[in-house]
Amino acid sequence: MSILYTARTALTALALWCAASLPVAALELIMVEEHGCIWCARWNAEIAPIYPKTEEGERAPLRRVDRFEPVPDDLTFARRVIFTPTFVLMRDGQEVGRIEGYPGEDFFWDLLERMILDADTKKGEG
Repeated sequence: MSILYTARTALTALALWCAASLPVAALELIMVEEHGCIWCARWNAEIAPIYPKTEEGERAPLRRVDRFEPVPDDLTFARRVIFTPTFVLMRDGQEVGRIEGYPGEDFFWDLLERMILDADTKKGEG
């Protein structure tokens, strides 16, 4: 594990701890996937086993949605999902952020952290 990864992890934990002191909104990370998607498989191998054990996983639990199934009634996407995997951060069923594709482990964590922090900032403004 690199020093950069360890430092980023510590900063992420601190940022999420600070955000936890704000009023908690119901965040959920939706993974839109499809059978045979190699990038979905890569995310499943690299991230899925640890995701629920992370600060991000506790803050925004993962929910999987098949790209070819109807969108669940309790979710509202800002726009149609085209690529898999697509990770959509939801607050109370409304989209507040999106990662299209799987950019690799390091980029994924950074982008997710930024989305969660942005969602908390926007909630404070609204």
